[in-house]
This record gives sequence, structure tokens and C-alpha cells, in this order.
Amino acid sequence: MRSSPNIRFMLAALGLIFIDQITKVVVKGFSLFGIEHAGMELGESITVIDGFLWWTFVENPGMAFGLEFGEAKILLSLFSIVASVLLGWYLWRTRIDSFWAKLGLTLVLAGASGNLIDRVFYGWIYDYAPLFYGKVVDFVEVEFFDFSLFGRSFTTWPVFNVADSCVTVGMIVLILNTKHLTFLHDKKDTEDSSPQDKQEGFAEAEGALQEGAAEESDENNTPSSVAADANSAQSQERTPGGR
Repeated sequence: MRSSPNIRFMLAALGLIFIDQITKVVVKGFSLFGIEHAGMELGESITVIDGFLWWTFVENPGMAFGLEFGEAKILLSLFSIVASVLLGWYLWRTRIDSFWAKLGLTLVLAGASGNLIDRVFYGWIYDYAPLFYGKVVDFVEVEFFDFSLFGRSFTTWPVFNVADSCVTVGMIVLILNTKHLTFLHDKKDTEDSSPQDKQEGFAEAEGALQEGAAEESDENNTPSSVAADANSAQSQERTPGGR
């Protein structure tokens, strides 16, 4: 099996997913192989940098940065699965020359997959919800100016996690490097071709066919066929009608 040209970026995505999950498990707590870690209490906040940065444990039932998705959470989980698979397939198969475009895809893939694990498995692992109905663990809170978003008011930036950061930074990098994404480039080239360009292409193809037919006709006039014609003429001269 041929290895992917982007194997290093795939491994980097796995590393980011691992970091994201480790931080969440440390915040939420765990009991594994006789090792128990209590974690933080839901809503607990620990000051890291006074007046600027806190570890604040919240659980998000919806999208990134605390944006809720209502009753259609199963659709969000399924969409996350499809998006992660497509991103992984594209990064594995495509050949992109731009380092930054591949980095953007890597970050978005890692972020989407990290939060996907929470939504699909955390409810089942921590025994509070069935599969696909888990809540995303958020814990990073930073000071920001007051603002409103989707009808909600915030006095600090919405609490987020490592996966949210990966998605945000990755999307910014991709927006700045869209010209290097092959599927967008190919589609644009197809749409930009005018009817006149297509007509010229057909004319060139027709000319090539005519040239091929002419070459085939010339090949029939080989030295052997000329010699055969000469022999036929000599035999006619030897006949009584030819004297």
C-alpha cells in the first residue's frame, strides 16, 4: 500500500487530538486501571493569570464556543463524523504543494475530530447520555471586551478548548490559502472556461483527427506499393496489347 504524501500532517493531527483529549480528561476527571483523578467540579474556575486567564470547567452541548444546536444534536454529531472523514480522506489523498494549506487542513481535522470524540463517546463513557449525545468539555476562559453573539451576551470570550482553537486557527489559515486547495482550483478553472474556449478546443481536436487521417493515407504509399505498381506496368508492356 502506497503511503500518503501528507503522512506527517496526518500524524500531527493525531498528536493534536491526543493533546486535546488529555486536557479534557484531566479537567473532567477519570478512573482507569486503578488510577483515579477527581478533576474539576462543573462550573469551577481556577485563576491562571489574574484578570486575564482562567481554567473554567463547563460542558457544551452544542457547537464551538458554547453555541447551542437545540434538539437536533444528533445531526450535529453525524455532520461532525462526515466532515472529519472527508477532511481526513482529502488530506490523505491530495497532493498540495503549499505547507500552509496542509497545515490549515491538519488543524481543522484535529479540531473537528477532537470535539467529535466528546459528542459521540463522552455521554456513554461518563454514563450521563447515550452515544452521539455527549457534551463537549470546555475549560479555557480569557478576558475580552463585552459583546453579543447569536442573542447571547458575553463579558469574557466564550470558554473553549484545544480543539476549538485548532478549528479557528485552521479556518483562518485555509481562508488565506484557498488558491492552493486543488478541488476549489479545478472547479474554478472549469467554470472560467468560456464557450469560445470550448469551441476552439473542439476545432483543435478535429484538426488533430484530420492530420492523423492524412498521415495514415501517406503511409499507404510505401515503397513496396510503388514497386508493385511498377511491376504491374512492366507486365502490361510484355503483353501483345502492350507492344
